[in-house]
Amino acid sequence: MKGFLDNIPVPSVPTWPFNSKDGDGHEFDIKAEIVLQKTYLADVTDYSATLSDTLFELIGKKVFLQLVSSDQIDQDTGVGKKGEETSISWNPLDGPIAGDTKYSITFKWKSELGVPGALLVTNTHAREFFLKSLTLSAVSGKLPALRFFCNSWIYPYYLYNKTARVFFSTESHLPDATPAGLITLREQELTTLRGNGTGERQLWDRVYDYDVYNDLGKPDTNPDLSREVLGGSQDLPYPRRCRTGRAPAKTDRKFESLPLLPTTQFFIPPDEKFPHINLSDYRANLVRAFAKKVVPTLKSIFGDKFNSLEDVKAIYSKGIPSSINSVMELSRDLIPLQMVKGLLSTQDQALINYRRPQVFEAEERAWKTDEEFARQALSGLNPMAIQCVQTFPTSSSLDADLYGPQQSSVTTDHIEKYLDGVSVEQAVEDKRLFVLDYYDAYMPYIERINKQSDELKMYASRTFFFLTDEGTMRAVAIELCLPHTSVSQAVRNVYTSAEQGEEGALWLLAKAHSRVNDSGYHQLISHWLRTHAVIEPFIIATHRQLSKMHPLHKLLLPHYFDTMDINQSARQILINADGVIESGFTPYRYAIELSSKAYKYWKLNEQGLPADLVKRGMAVPNSTAPHGLKLVIEDYPYAVDGLEIWSALKQWVSDYMSLYYKSDDSIKRDKEVQAWWTEIVNVGHADLKNESGWYQMESVEEAVEAITTIIWIASAHHAAVNFGQYAYGGYMPNLPTVSRRLIPEKHSFEHAQMLKDPEAFMLSNVSNPTQATTVMAVLELLSKHSTDEVYLGQVKGSTPEWTDDEGIEEAFKRFSSSLVSVENNVTERNKNPVLKNRYGPSQVPYTLLYPSTSDLSKEGGLTGRGIPNSVSI
Repeated sequence: MKGFLDNIPVPSVPTWPFNSKDGDGHEFDIKAEIVLQKTYLADVTDYSATLSDTLFELIGKKVFLQLVSSDQIDQDTGVGKKGEETSISWNPLDGPIAGDTKYSITFKWKSELGVPGALLVTNTHAREFFLKSLTLSAVSGKLPALRFFCNSWIYPYYLYNKTARVFFSTESHLPDATPAGLITLREQELTTLRGNGTGERQLWDRVYDYDVYNDLGKPDTNPDLSREVLGGSQDLPYPRRCRTGRAPAKTDRKFESLPLLPTTQFFIPPDEKFPHINLSDYRANLVRAFAKKVVPTLKSIFGDKFNSLEDVKAIYSKGIPSSINSVMELSRDLIPLQMVKGLLSTQDQALINYRRPQVFEAEERAWKTDEEFARQALSGLNPMAIQCVQTFPTSSSLDADLYGPQQSSVTTDHIEKYLDGVSVEQAVEDKRLFVLDYYDAYMPYIERINKQSDELKMYASRTFFFLTDEGTMRAVAIELCLPHTSVSQAVRNVYTSAEQGEEGALWLLAKAHSRVNDSGYHQLISHWLRTHAVIEPFIIATHRQLSKMHPLHKLLLPHYFDTMDINQSARQILINADGVIESGFTPYRYAIELSSKAYKYWKLNEQGLPADLVKRGMAVPNSTAPHGLKLVIEDYPYAVDGLEIWSALKQWVSDYMSLYYKSDDSIKRDKEVQAWWTEIVNVGHADLKNESGWYQMESVEEAVEAITTIIWIASAHHAAVNFGQYAYGGYMPNLPTVSRRLIPEKHSFEHAQMLKDPEAFMLSNVSNPTQATTVMAVLELLSKHSTDEVYLGQVKGSTPEWTDDEGIEEAFKRFSSSLVSVENNVTERNKNPVLKNRYGPSQVPYTLLYPSTSDLSKEGGLTGRGIPNSVSI
């Protein structure tokens, strides 16, 4: 919705007062207001601007509109009968340079045609424009208002084979209840959106289709920048992305060629690209501009390491120093300079100013404490990775012949002294022993990762924690593992908590390696794979199989806003070969390929929060407990806040669905829903179609669970892993993304250096200044809320289109009210000094799942709170 509904009149009359059966032949005028959105002449989104039309094109009747009857059918076409054609014209004096522009028009309509159900729009201008809405106003107190929410780019009609664009009114219809005059239009529109699966997509093509990830590499540029195709195989499965149809690469036809111009965007359907009025809020292009303009400058400034924590601290007080050349480079193109202005400074000759992140703000050395290190496993960026230990020692499912011993080398002797007198056996039985186990995720790639460069060295880690009597976590052991190779034996080194001496220095290094594993897993799997990548096939299938008049389409649409746009930007500059993620995270060229291995085990029915908690042993079913679950750690902020949101969200979906589906049979009969779900499973997630975990979509209960899960992924899950990135990762020592050296051998020169200055040695072993500052800058951009953000439970402007259906507005109000209660609960919990995991030594409150339904929260920026409706950054 994203503000496109602002200032649209809300109808005051709920029903149409007459129908085609009246047949009195009376003709009358229907007054209407049409809203267009103009964009800037220098539109940084690269989408054509309305005002770029010539003056001649802007003056005159160039856009034609017709209303279509819902129930009176033209026997020649099979489509509802049409009213008289009317037109609109505009000129440069009609409104502001950018923003909404409203026009009054008049339709001629006959009462015998009954209720208009569709709008046909024909654009004979030379350029496209963005049509927001059309509202038919009441006439003489007899005719009620009807609304058409379009929110669509209207390209010249000759690009649509000289056919008009069709839009439906806001009234929802299940397929078998479609008014007779709209049936053919409904089917034709879906056919258009599916396309024929051939040819290269053009900017104006309204086609949603699937493809594998064969566009991340640059084989024609450099053979070393070739990457594996993800998707289409059992070895490297992946969710599908939007098909562009570009020609194959010249050097290897299994890859897709890249655009000729590096600034050209990958194709996505035009209605996935909205005209953002506020330049600083257009986030996908903001990231692109930063990566292309600022990162090369950073690489030219820094040395190869931080020598002390004071060097890191200086970044926040001094910023990145500028030079005449670096400023000139940024100034060559005004638009990218504007787009990164939030990071640029005009004072003290600094090119970029970094804000002090929250984890570093209140207590500069809190990150070093074991308590804060452990707390972040529950309350940091990646709270969905920790597991309750079920058996001890833990073990791997990987082939021991390939990777070494399956069983962990962490023993009772290693950890029992840290368990406050509790035996390991009792700690497991009482559910007080936990682990971050990244062994299986990383081990298959460790040898290849470590061969890439002398500056990239990595372990696969297991990190163990104990739940104290106070309810806080204590880190007790870290296991760092290497596979056996043709020249070396497998390594299974165990380090335990210590503060001083050699053991303290080794423990500091071990924690850094554990954090590198965690930061990589967070970014590649918890964030990119489990939100951005997996949701895209749902978006594509929704447009291909669910008509815009389908109530489920309307329910899901707000949760898809901007996702395909940010995903195509990510494929160009973040997850691509030599992109920001590869350059800034240790797996380097294997980063996204590694996420493919994790996708093998992805199951939709485990992505909802309750199922996820049970799977990880972090909760057990309990019919008498709130939400039907008993948490094994009562002070687990992500789970406590999240379960309240999940419950509210599921109730809203259930209330919404119940208005349309009165029985399980009604779900089975819905041919669009059945086609939608079949395509999601068999095409969008084709590599997993034969795996378990798919709902069958044969009951209302299953449908509610599936849809709640989809919305949870797009909203709350994404918020939890995205908007705290700068708060925790903006201070590199707290969350390094690169490990550059292995633990030094005893009696080596490096070992002596470690003992001499453990902090300096640790810094020399993790992200270097260029890597750190690049990642920090991108994390700041990704962590920012837009000032026009629309949060869960909130609609900007007037009521959304689906509230024209009776009963939904009240259900949505209940949903919004329940989220206000969640906000109040989060606030109270954060005030409770007993709940120490909500703040910890760093004093960063857990607000990532604070819904922010109030307009008072619209300041945007690094708020660290709020759950946007969609994966929009």
